[in-house]
Amino acid sequence: MRTQVAIIGAGPSGLLLGALLHKAGIDAVILERQSAEYVLGRIRAGILEQVAVDLLDEVGAGSRMHQEGLVHGGIELLFDGKRHRIDLNHLTGGKNVMVYGQTEVTRDLIEARRALGLPTVYEARNVAVHGFDTTHPSVTYEKDGKTHEIQCDFIAGCDGFHGVCRASVPRGAITEYEKVYPFGWLGLLSDTPPVADELIYINSPRGFGLCSQRSKTRSRYYLQVPLTDKVEQWSDEAFWAELRLRLDEEGREKLVTGPSLEKSIAPLRSFVTEPLRFGRMFLAGDAGHIVPPTGAKGLNLAATDVKYLSQALIEYYVEKSQAGIDGYSQRCLARIWKAERFSWWFTSLMHRFPDDGGINAKFQSAELDYVLRSEAAARTVAENYVGLPLDFND
Repeated sequence: MRTQVAIIGAGPSGLLLGALLHKAGIDAVILERQSAEYVLGRIRAGILEQVAVDLLDEVGAGSRMHQEGLVHGGIELLFDGKRHRIDLNHLTGGKNVMVYGQTEVTRDLIEARRALGLPTVYEARNVAVHGFDTTHPSVTYEKDGKTHEIQCDFIAGCDGFHGVCRASVPRGAITEYEKVYPFGWLGLLSDTPPVADELIYINSPRGFGLCSQRSKTRSRYYLQVPLTDKVEQWSDEAFWAELRLRLDEEGREKLVTGPSLEKSIAPLRSFVTEPLRFGRMFLAGDAGHIVPPTGAKGLNLAATDVKYLSQALIEYYVEKSQAGIDGYSQRCLARIWKAERFSWWFTSLMHRFPDDGGINAKFQSAELDYVLRSEAAARTVAENYVGLPLDFND
């Protein structure tokens, strides 16, 4: 098989890249090692920045999002037992965020791709990338007991943190930066109405909490827990009881509990790979960077990665220029590090760290008080939360 771009990974970043390239008349094949059902079973973030919303509209996959998504113009910070609202809309000159689950984004992109009859190979086993440091890269995989080869001009590694693309780069050609946090997030999904209209980020002496949502009838809650905890230790009843202890009085009164649809513990890390281009192979999304979920930057960073990559590839094919692909890594990393910094800062502000002697809680209290009393500080939080514009570093 011959194509212009071989995309590894059929998560939202790979699917979005495929849609952007198709719109520009560029051929692409997507390979995914899991089934479509498995991909849609992943429970992930649910906050979209305006950039991500605009990209879904650009590829014609935003209709259901606008019908079912929830536009939020603010967030609430709960500390010292009281809530304080950050007015995102006012502080950013009219910008908001969209509450719409990553699973639904993926579903919309899958259905849009199927409707166009574009090729996606699911359950592609033993995917391997070859010759990406030459002008004739290729990808091999196994399907139905046979080995297949795709010859291409470029390879897009949208295959996540554990994918084959980054792992195939020689160790001497890559630098990895990582910070692992000493706690995880225990998440619970339930068909219950949200406790509040907007998200509540909780700084409690008992640890961080987050009251989030997927719709007006489906809620997603998180609790900071030690890395040694196992999800089996947490019954639904124990989860709800602990969440009540971290909420304020109003939250405890309005909280509606119910059986969990899904429950899991996710570790937190900050991770960045440099560079993101290796000859004719590019990394995008979780293949190149991971952010703590505080602030919901992961999916949004992946969306901007593939927008930059699609622009670079379109420039290569249409304008016969390599400037875009030569500058892809530097352009992405300038944005990535800003989002990494914000996620690290917000994580450090809202979580309790073990063995800090109590001084970190004092720092947090002073910082939170400053954010609330300084419009400039609140605006900095709001601008980063809603997402910096695509051309911020240009």
